[in-house]
Amino acid sequence: MCPQRIFGLAIVALVTLAGRVAAYTNQWAAHIEGGPEVARQVAQEHGFQYLDKIVDNWYHMVHTSVVKRSTEPHLGIHVKLIEDRRVRRAEQQRVKSRSKRDLIIKRGPSNIRTVLNDEMWPQMWYLNRGKGLDMNVQEAWAEGITGHGVVVTILDDGLEKNHPDLYMNYDPQASYDVNNHDEDPMPRYDVLDSNRHGTRCAGEVAATANNSICAVGVAFGAGVGGVRMLDGDVTDAVEARSLSLNPQHIDIYSASWGPDDDGKTVDGPGELATRAFIEGITKGRNGKGSIFVWASGNGGRDHDNCNCDGYTNSIWTLSISSATENGQVPWYSEACSSTLATTYSSGSTGEKQVVTTDLHHLCTSSHTGTSASAPLAAGICALALEANKKLTWRDMQHIVVRTAKPANLKALDWVTNGVGRNVSHSFGYGLMDAAAMVRLARRWQTVPEQHKCEVSAPHMGRPIPPKSQLTLELHVKECSGVNFLEHVQAKVSLMASRRGDLQIQLTSPQGTKSVLLAKRPHDVSKAGFTQWPFMSVHTWGERPHGTWKLEIHNEGRYQDTLEEFKLVFYGTETSLEFDDDLDKDKLVPPVIHEDVSQDNTAIGARHNNVDQESGSWTGSQQVERVSHPEVQRPTTENQTSGCSSVDASNGRCLECKLNWYYHDGVCVYECPAGNYGVSDETKAVCSRCHYTCQTCSGPSNTECTSCYEDAELLSSESQCVLLELSWTMQSTLWFYRMTILFTINLLLFLSLAIYMAIKWYQRRRSLPMFRYSKVAYSGNGDTSKEIDRLQENGTLSDSE
Repeated sequence: MCPQRIFGLAIVALVTLAGRVAAYTNQWAAHIEGGPEVARQVAQEHGFQYLDKIVDNWYHMVHTSVVKRSTEPHLGIHVKLIEDRRVRRAEQQRVKSRSKRDLIIKRGPSNIRTVLNDEMWPQMWYLNRGKGLDMNVQEAWAEGITGHGVVVTILDDGLEKNHPDLYMNYDPQASYDVNNHDEDPMPRYDVLDSNRHGTRCAGEVAATANNSICAVGVAFGAGVGGVRMLDGDVTDAVEARSLSLNPQHIDIYSASWGPDDDGKTVDGPGELATRAFIEGITKGRNGKGSIFVWASGNGGRDHDNCNCDGYTNSIWTLSISSATENGQVPWYSEACSSTLATTYSSGSTGEKQVVTTDLHHLCTSSHTGTSASAPLAAGICALALEANKKLTWRDMQHIVVRTAKPANLKALDWVTNGVGRNVSHSFGYGLMDAAAMVRLARRWQTVPEQHKCEVSAPHMGRPIPPKSQLTLELHVKECSGVNFLEHVQAKVSLMASRRGDLQIQLTSPQGTKSVLLAKRPHDVSKAGFTQWPFMSVHTWGERPHGTWKLEIHNEGRYQDTLEEFKLVFYGTETSLEFDDDLDKDKLVPPVIHEDVSQDNTAIGARHNNVDQESGSWTGSQQVERVSHPEVQRPTTENQTSGCSSVDASNGRCLECKLNWYYHDGVCVYECPAGNYGVSDETKAVCSRCHYTCQTCSGPSNTECTSCYEDAELLSSESQCVLLELSWTMQSTLWFYRMTILFTINLLLFLSLAIYMAIKWYQRRRSLPMFRYSKVAYSGNGDTSKEIDRLQENGTLSDSE
């Protein structure tokens, strides 16, 4: 193989491993009508090997004559395939970067009172230490609930099905090898045991109890399977095939992986995986819906935000975070508004970790991260599902919200939402409580039908200036079918110079604040967001009616632009008619904000959407304003004139005369440039304009009356907009001057260097000329004869 070829392959491999470029594989997903037989025929005719059905009418195929990895798509084969009249669509699959959400940290064992005879039971502190410091699993077991009849599958890197603590509960119908396209989920062994993740997660769910081996699973009576899908090229088709495996048999899918938790990735399920989710929640479990449990992510150290992960940010998944044994937020934890609840996992050095099964028929006490939290949640959901097999996927989320316990979880962001429930961006609604979930599930009545309502904001293309914020107020008077909220999505499209400088916050009419996006220092992407559905569960049970406020903070140096914004509400038309003593978190009547402020009504009138009789909104509208977060307040110093009263003890002015304004310790009749007058019934002061305004009528940058020389006033919006960048702008004048000074110095230095070089060169050239001239004029004037005579005598060499 030529060196250029080897170098090219090496570059492709490095780029793929780094996850920066999604390489094309030799696999295709094709939408073919007519069923599997037609798909097999199409595959054979076009040189493909038929693999399996993915979802709906999509089929998975591989072409053996195409290289497994390539930076470019194979257009020849692709074009021939899509030209076949039986093929409606086709996609050559690309590799996705997906990370397992465990951590590698070592710790020593601990000694806790033994209850079961399983070898590692004394170290399973998160299940057996009592006093409200575990997940209350033993109480559920005491009521005869062990997960019997429930099937959980682990979507991961394989499952050691013959492990002595797993084989009794192993379910082959819940298992498949999507990487190698066969029925055996056994992991691929290597010297690093890099494919141990799935086996560890499975043990947390369903390790056999009281067999004197290793550990015990939360739902040790449940069936457990494994889908091997992470030990190879992870594509949209691979994910969809895994998520849609045997949905009438499998109840719960547990996933402890996702897009890279590096603080700069924004990624989620592709078209096929999204179809698999939808098919799962609509058709799975005979229409009750598959239950998808997801680890929220381990990007805390890199300031990642799990709302940038389209799997945990989805309404279809039950997103689970972690708490340390001391109830603290782990260093790896990601905070976001889509996290529903929490289970225990690892913490810092010295804190205990999770005990579970390991490869080679072994046991480990070092399972970590949110990877360990999701399977514990899946096991607890299996217990609730045994208590009530009729639970839908939404029922399960409602039960988690109502029973999760905030007690003993320490975070600075706990708040009480509009219906009286405690919620946190770090822990969701709190620690999952197995016994409470089982008891509530037994008496649960199916939640009313889910409805969806979308409210779009008009007049987009709004600028978000640097070091400022854009605030949008969206009033909702009617939301067809949705009177009680479950999930709320803010679908945002915006252009950003540096995506990580943005922060987004949504406030409900009841005052509940959801941080949809926190600042991500590592995210330098200019891609922005395109219809990204930032999701919050913090307003669960509230009403959608009233004014919603979206705030977008731009902490960067450049202006960004909001292109589109809409709210999507998911919920029910009627409330849950459910009264149970076990439901400690009763719903309280929410406050409904039907009145609209005078300013909002005026803006609504401009769009002809105001009820002329009542003066209130008839639709959903938007108020936009741009404001600067830091407004300078005047200081109190000695006054000089216009003062109406003075403090006798120190001579300071207390009040200004009528029509005078207090500014920088004096009373002035007119506020100076850069300030505007603010007055109420008791006082009048001068306050600073927005930094973009030279003069203004208010604090916002939409209230400018004149601008600095490097900007022009948009009269329609009263906003100062920078002119085209030039060297003579006030904001760049210092750079202009420094550049000129540097250029002058550089030219002087170069001139001096050239002069010195010329002088040195001339001196070198003059040396041999001087020697010749000395000889020439020492004789009788015949230079050539004298030179020849000296050369003959050896006095002068030829080189001279």
